[in-house]
Amino acid sequence: MDCCPTVEIETTNESTGEDTKDKQQVFTCSAETHQEEVAKLQNVPAPGEISVQHIGTSSITLAWNSPENITTFELTCFNPTTTKTFTISNASAMEVEDLSPETEYAFTIISVSVNGDRSAGTELTASTKPVPPDKFKVENVGTTSVTLIWDVSGYKEKNFHVVCRQNGRNIQDDMTESGSVVFSDLSPGNKYSFHITRVLPNGIRSKEAVTYAQTKTNIQGLLQDLGLEQYYPNKLSLSDVLQIDKSSVTDEPAQFLSSLPWLLLKKLMMVNVTARSVKYAPDDDLSTLDIYNDTSIFQIDQNVNVNPLDIVTTLFHCSDGFLQQEMVSKMSMCQFSVPLLLPDCDGQQCMYMLWAMRDIVKKFRPHSLSDQKGFVEDRIVHSELPLVSFVRLGDCSISKSQILNKLLSNPQQYHDTFVHRDMDCGDIPRKISDGLVEMSWYLPCGNKNIDVFPEPVAFANLRGDISTFETQYSFLCQTSTAVFVFFENLDTNYKLLTNQHAKAQVYLVGNAQSKTFNLHQLKSTALEMNLKKDNIILKMKQNDAHFVKNLHTTVNYIINNHPIKACLEKMDTIAHELGILVDEDTEDCQKAKNNAHVIIKGIQDTLQFKEDQLPLQGKIWKDLAKLEKEECRLRKAGDQNIEIYKSDLQIKKIELRKLQNKYDISEAMSCFISALSTSSQERTYFLKWMRMNLDNLSRTNLSDLREQYKEKCQHFSENKEEIAQLDQQISNSSLGVEHFLREMGQLYEAAVSLSENLESRQQMLHLPKLCAKLMLNGFPLELVDGDASNIPLRWVSDVLKYLNSLVQPNNKIMVVTVLGVQSTGKSTLLNTMFGVQFAVSSGRCTRGAFMQLIKVKDDIKQQLGCDYLVIIDTEGLKSPELAKLDDSHEHDNELATLVVGLSDVTIINIAMENSTEMKDILQIVVHAFLRMKEIGKKPKCQFVHQNVADVSAHDKNMRDRKLLLEQLNEMTEAAARMENKEEYKMFTDVMEYDPETCNWYIPGLWHGNPPMAPVNAGYSEAVYDFKKNMAEIIAQCKCNTHVNNITDFLEWTKSLWNAVKYENFIFSFRNSLVADAYMRLCAEYNRWEWSFKKEMHSWLTQAETRVSNFEIFKQKSDKSDLKDILFKLKQEAVTKLDTLEKTTMDNLSKYFEQTEGHVFLVEKYKEGFVSSIKSLRRVNESSLVTQLETIVEIRRGMNKLDNIKKKFTDTMEKKVLSLLEELRKYNDAQKTDEELEQFFEEIWQESVNELSNTGLRKISIFDCVFKELRDKMKHKGSSVTEQLVNVKLENYGQGEFKIKKEIFFKRWYKRMTNDNSSMQLQNLAENIIQTCCQVVLEKMARHSDYHDAYIQEILHIIDNRLKSNKNIGFSDDFELSLKLYVCGFSAKSFQDMHDHFIMQNDPRRCLDRFKGKYQNDFKDLFYDRDQCQRKAEEFTKLCLKPAVEAFIYSSLGPDIVDQMLQGKNAFQFSTRAFFQYSLLKQLVNEDKFEQYEKYISFYESFVKGWIEDQIIKHFSSNNKVSELEECHLRGITKEILEAVKSAQNETDESGIKEFIQCICRKLGQKLIIPKDALETVMVLNNASQESFACWLSKSVEEMEQTVKKQLKKIDIKGKLFKLKIKPQDELFKRVFGCGKQCPFCSTPCEAGGEAHSEHCASVHRPQGIGRYRKVNSEKLVTNICSTNVQSERKFECFETKYSFHPYKRYREIFPDWHIPADTSIQASDYWKYVMARYNTKFAEKYNAQPADIPVIWKMITKQQAEKSLKEAFSVK
Repeated sequence: MDCCPTVEIETTNESTGEDTKDKQQVFTCSAETHQEEVAKLQNVPAPGEISVQHIGTSSITLAWNSPENITTFELTCFNPTTTKTFTISNASAMEVEDLSPETEYAFTIISVSVNGDRSAGTELTASTKPVPPDKFKVENVGTTSVTLIWDVSGYKEKNFHVVCRQNGRNIQDDMTESGSVVFSDLSPGNKYSFHITRVLPNGIRSKEAVTYAQTKTNIQGLLQDLGLEQYYPNKLSLSDVLQIDKSSVTDEPAQFLSSLPWLLLKKLMMVNVTARSVKYAPDDDLSTLDIYNDTSIFQIDQNVNVNPLDIVTTLFHCSDGFLQQEMVSKMSMCQFSVPLLLPDCDGQQCMYMLWAMRDIVKKFRPHSLSDQKGFVEDRIVHSELPLVSFVRLGDCSISKSQILNKLLSNPQQYHDTFVHRDMDCGDIPRKISDGLVEMSWYLPCGNKNIDVFPEPVAFANLRGDISTFETQYSFLCQTSTAVFVFFENLDTNYKLLTNQHAKAQVYLVGNAQSKTFNLHQLKSTALEMNLKKDNIILKMKQNDAHFVKNLHTTVNYIINNHPIKACLEKMDTIAHELGILVDEDTEDCQKAKNNAHVIIKGIQDTLQFKEDQLPLQGKIWKDLAKLEKEECRLRKAGDQNIEIYKSDLQIKKIELRKLQNKYDISEAMSCFISALSTSSQERTYFLKWMRMNLDNLSRTNLSDLREQYKEKCQHFSENKEEIAQLDQQISNSSLGVEHFLREMGQLYEAAVSLSENLESRQQMLHLPKLCAKLMLNGFPLELVDGDASNIPLRWVSDVLKYLNSLVQPNNKIMVVTVLGVQSTGKSTLLNTMFGVQFAVSSGRCTRGAFMQLIKVKDDIKQQLGCDYLVIIDTEGLKSPELAKLDDSHEHDNELATLVVGLSDVTIINIAMENSTEMKDILQIVVHAFLRMKEIGKKPKCQFVHQNVADVSAHDKNMRDRKLLLEQLNEMTEAAARMENKEEYKMFTDVMEYDPETCNWYIPGLWHGNPPMAPVNAGYSEAVYDFKKNMAEIIAQCKCNTHVNNITDFLEWTKSLWNAVKYENFIFSFRNSLVADAYMRLCAEYNRWEWSFKKEMHSWLTQAETRVSNFEIFKQKSDKSDLKDILFKLKQEAVTKLDTLEKTTMDNLSKYFEQTEGHVFLVEKYKEGFVSSIKSLRRVNESSLVTQLETIVEIRRGMNKLDNIKKKFTDTMEKKVLSLLEELRKYNDAQKTDEELEQFFEEIWQESVNELSNTGLRKISIFDCVFKELRDKMKHKGSSVTEQLVNVKLENYGQGEFKIKKEIFFKRWYKRMTNDNSSMQLQNLAENIIQTCCQVVLEKMARHSDYHDAYIQEILHIIDNRLKSNKNIGFSDDFELSLKLYVCGFSAKSFQDMHDHFIMQNDPRRCLDRFKGKYQNDFKDLFYDRDQCQRKAEEFTKLCLKPAVEAFIYSSLGPDIVDQMLQGKNAFQFSTRAFFQYSLLKQLVNEDKFEQYEKYISFYESFVKGWIEDQIIKHFSSNNKVSELEECHLRGITKEILEAVKSAQNETDESGIKEFIQCICRKLGQKLIIPKDALETVMVLNNASQESFACWLSKSVEEMEQTVKKQLKKIDIKGKLFKLKIKPQDELFKRVFGCGKQCPFCSTPCEAGGEAHSEHCASVHRPQGIGRYRKVNSEKLVTNICSTNVQSERKFECFETKYSFHPYKRYREIFPDWHIPADTSIQASDYWKYVMARYNTKFAEKYNAQPADIPVIWKMITKQQAEKSLKEAFSVK
């Protein structure tokens, strides 16, 4: 056979069914040839038997025997749907491919001879194999089971054989028709292969599909069940657990196994003794359960729950070292056993949990110390104690753990220290906790009647059989004093007991009643182990109590007679020898330990160490703190110049900082900072090592001092000095991590006081970031240094800034604070609620306040409204007995005010035993809340009453709650009196407080007598209820107030602390958040106010237009007069004002409803702004009424004049028409122009002669003005009236006004020693005169006639200004002389104005102006010429153009104001404070003394001039005014053209008079048409309406261009003069405010609104700038009133009747002024700089001697002055 066969497919015939045409070639032959064919077949030998070599799913391989000499074969493959034919050469086998799976085929093969003859066929039938199952895969893997699935779709026959194999060996198999199978009872942690085949009914199998799976180890399985896979191994951190999430503040029962570990952790962190009793009950529907036949429900615990030990073990495996440590500490508090050796669950390896137990500190009193009342306090890992271990060999019917619990429990109080089978889920088989060694301790309290054992003893308990866990057993044998082995049958494993080379005494404990108990085996084992009778304890027919008693006796004997004691810290050596891992052996932990050791080993003497290694926080820092407070309080200033005294203090501060900077960074601090700069994990280990080691040191050093302190305090009155010394000793001797961090803060603060380019400064700049990272890791930041009673503000600020940058944008925080008397469980409460790591100690070592961050998880963020909770723990507030020590009451007050101010929720912690202490803390707290109420902070308040055990406490304590409320009310009243806020009478006036919901009763912490008492379950549950309620309260805070971010919190910290440093808190509080919120409110109010005023300006302009046009457009049928329209306009004005007032009030209400922008901080100003709105309406109403009356009066006068003009016009019209008629009658149409002019002259003279006796009468304005003055002054008394008798007003108002000193001093003799008041009075007079001059000029600019309202307005201005400056102390004579002067020049100006008006409006003069027009009209009518063009031009020029110009100038004023309130000018005009900032900034930049002097001495005129300059400067640099003018011009032109068009449609063609009147009516709402000009245009015309309208439209368009050109020629200054509403005046009113000035330094008030109840200014000046000088030396004074109000200095003035009054009580004299203390010390640097710079010039100007400038003032730079200005005005 040829080795290279060839195959040729000859034909392929396919059929798809019965109807498909058969394509197979059909050979037909005749009967004759048939015989011949058969013969040929017989001649060619057929192939031998066919055999199947291989069958696949899509191919079959065939082989056959080849006849001799035959090399070609033809193979046919057939099934009902397909036929294939193949020709094969040189081969006897073939693989037929492309077959369908699981299909039967018929094969026929024939031989083909060389000549083409064919043999008979050999046949065979074969089927292809089925396809193996698709998508065969592992769906689920458990510890002992694997679930497999595959795709069964598309198979007719669904029969599958699945085999499980391990190492080639079949383990299990299964036949199934479904698409899945579960293999159970597999071994945990083993790898298996799984094989599946399809089996057809004929037995044919498919090819195998294979997949692999490894069963999970027990730990993996349990991790999956408990949902902890992502945390294994050691990935769960303490911060993960302490996060606030929904489950931590809700009571949802466990619905899934995965809920159990979290529930246990949650309870454990709340030190709940029920923490291990966690199980879940699936929400099964039991309604259809047949309880008689279905018993599965009764196995629910076994099937779905987990043994508590397994949960605990799993959690330890998933937790990092710090969470393990916290868990162990909490377990120890609950008196739970803790892990000593933690098994790895799947092997024999285990972990020695030394690090986890390091944080347990126990305090106990052994009987050996009970007589001396001594006690032992130590870390449990350092304590040398007997260790008694309990183990089990084989099975044992006695519950070892239960017996241990009974052994450790006092007979009166049983406690489950160890988990046992009778506890919840304790009987569920353990999966991973076998091999666990647990540990607990018995620690005596010193009472022989209570203690179970007289001395401390440790107990260990091994879970599982020692034969399985030999390593653990060996460890216990080598470390224990005694090992108790529980057994029942020693037959098999007794050799294990004899093999151990144990140091420990072995005790065999058996149950003699057990059926498997073998006494013989026991004896032989005892003999082999050399055990005495006492080493064998058998339980006979006796109860557990008797059995436990025997055990107790044995253990007692061991404690007393066996010297072997174990120390946990030293046992790691044995662990290493046995191959046991130690949790402390990690690289990070060891590095951190070594780093800490380097520092700790240098501490021999704590006090010396602090002086050498932490020098910056000692005396220097305390002195700095004292200086800072003295800068604020100025208690020791005495008679010194205050500013020089303050300057000296600042120089001392600079010197102290220099002294700090002389110290190089110490070795210890260098090591400390270096260790903090490591990885996050190593850093955390380091801080923990440091804390533990330092605690150990302090415990040794301070234990004696604390005991002495406690004893001395019991006899306080006898031991005051000793107590003070001990208190100082404790403070000096305590050393903790906070001292190192405090030193870090001082290093930083000292460094940043250096210049920026110094390397020593640069080296320290990274420290705040380090500390910020610590905070993120859950480490507390010391906010208040209790030792120095101060906050290192720069350090805290920069730490919080870095923290903010690290967490942004998630930087929203809520602050919770606890306050309470010392040693009442505040820190424990917070630790229980939030798990925060504050030191819990009753000794008073560390003082101050600490803050810690707790993250809020996403699932509750929206509800709470924050990203983090900030928890602030404070030192205990002292009890009244200690109040006289070191100003503690003041310190406590400061601390309480600060933390209450910072908090959103304040917890007031009260221990019910001491009502005196409670009263003391309430006094402090009420003060704090009252202060917060005043500054807009509204913290929620919760009272926690500790040690209230009764279940009905809430009801029983109703009387106590009532008493508490009474006390709170009493304290509120007392605090309000002290804070000068006597409107507060009850606590509920200060804050929301409901006695029913704001009081919480919490039972005592311990259940029994410590140290063996577990935490009281009632305590944990009550605290948990409180925590849930706290979540609701925090959520309410989010709704009620704006949520602060970290930056806001920092701002509050700064401002509150600065304010706290001053004694009078309320009046010294300044805060940039409050200032910012107030500025925003002021800016909004100013916007509403301008909107209000603009609306009224617009309305008044329309009203004036209506009055002016009233007579022109009045219908003949209309009988109303000006009196009626005045009444109507007044009604409309009231309606309009009502609407605007309501709109503004609504805006104010909406503003305060928003939660953004810290609106709640300015809530107290709301009423002031409400009053301002009412005042705004009141003032506008009064002004409107006056103006309307004046407008109507002026209009009445003008009507008289108009009537005279109209009379002449009518006369002229009649005479001209009569003359025309006469000329036409005589047919004189050929007259020349000269002749016509002569005719016209005759009738003109005739008409003028008729008018000669009519016209306006001149009056004496001097008489009118004097009458008004006399009326105003007549109530001043006979002296003034007498002086007025001989007054001739014409002689007054000339030259400069000078006050007469003899008059001034006549009444105020006491002021002769100080010329300052006369200067003030002169300045006042000059300001008033300047203002009145401006008013007179404005009136004259109107070119109207005089009206009495003008002088009434001026006198009103003088009265208001004098009233607001009455503190200067002027006489009636001064007032009279000033008014005579003003009235004198006013009367002269008004007389000129009146005379000019009479002259301009003389009827004859007016007529002469129109003579030419009448003459032209006469000629046109005579010649019958078309007048349309001329009349249109006249109407436009005489009527429309002046009206349009007046309209533009009346509209432009508000537009200019709007422009000035936008863009770059918006800031400076937005509020009065920002206006002041802009002024002062420009002054310092210009640096001109003359400008400063003008600003100080002539503030009002300076401001007006400055505003006008700003307007001119702004509009001179652009075309904005032209654009505004053109806009109005375009608009009014368009309206005129539309009016023309509209009038055409509404009037007939009879003439243009009606047409013009129609146009004027349409424009009458906006344009004031001159009546006399209109009359002259409408008479003597023959113009046609259509032509006139056409020419008029053209004239109007030309007028638009003419007016535009004219307007462009006028500069901005000229325009401002012409404007009806002066923008400079409106802006002045906006920023000038109430006009009040500080009574001490004359700084202008910046308060928002007109009717504010308090005046205030951001920056006050040195009083010398305001002309104050020393009486004797004539030197200018440097004192600043914002400093004086905090000093012991006094002042005298007119208001004090020139008797001295303390500055501190200035509000008694000036109750409407709020002068905050200079809280930043640098806030007044601006004016200090100005005074220091221009000291000599000020002295020259004021005729005084230069001031003694403090040294520190001379050091202030221009940049510092600008910076202080920014800070003072809260400019970002």
